[in-house]
Amino acid sequence: MTTETVAVETEVAAEQIDELEPLTVEGLYRAGVHLGHLSKRWHPKMRDYIRLKHQKRHVLDMDKTLEAIEHAKTAVREIVAGGGECLMVGTKPQAKNEMERLAKSVDASYITSRWLGGTLTNFATISRRIQALIELEEDFAKGEVQAHTKRELLMKQTEVRRLNKFFGGIKEISKVPDVMYVVGIDREKHAVKEANDLNIPVVAIVDTNCDPTSITHPIPGNDDSHASISLISSHIAAAISEGKELAAQRQRERESMQAERDAQEAAMAAARAAAAERQKQQNSAE
Repeated sequence: MTTETVAVETEVAAEQIDELEPLTVEGLYRAGVHLGHLSKRWHPKMRDYIRLKHQKRHVLDMDKTLEAIEHAKTAVREIVAGGGECLMVGTKPQAKNEMERLAKSVDASYITSRWLGGTLTNFATISRRIQALIELEEDFAKGEVQAHTKRELLMKQTEVRRLNKFFGGIKEISKVPDVMYVVGIDREKHAVKEANDLNIPVVAIVDTNCDPTSITHPIPGNDDSHASISLISSHIAAAISEGKELAAQRQRERESMQAERDAQEAAMAAARAAAAERQKQQNSAE
């Protein structure tokens, strides 16, 4: 990808960020982020994030949630700005469409279908399956699909759809991600475990019925409400965009500094050559 392309993409990302409503406690309440599960279903390790119990339901402390979101955004932004990749994971019905939309809007990888065991810990195998999908799609695009019968052709088309269901959101990924954002850690426990096994930082919405200790950057909040998921996830996506913008800016600065160094070295080389030529002419005259 050229520097010019990156610059255009980051300008678009900046516009998307500007459209975000600023994070406020009031906005979190309006989105229902504070609504936890029934108190009988709580996880004791969420105690510090719970503000009170109301009508047998726990209510989360939105001041702490606001602080957690800002902390998580900073972490994601810095990792992406350093050239890292963020994988967005959310297969819950309330989350999957929004996660895919947001991931695509910031050119991030995503998984919104079933998590396949070994996606991270056996990445070499997953990469081969992704490559098979890419090659099959290329064959279809070129009209070079080899099929002896109509049934075989339909089977290959079905295989492409099946593979895209699982790998469509990670076709561009060339290595394990550097950070992972998860919605629904009770459902995505295998994804979280694989990330933990590989020491990949995990950012996640953590509801009152979940254990936050496996999450690097927990965000206490309602992970069942579409509005809550959308609000928090949009800000994480914004952090990804900001990180990409910073990465592009740093790359432009590096290229500018390198061009300046090259120009200085060329000028010095020319000066040395000119001095050598003058010395040669002087020696000849003598």
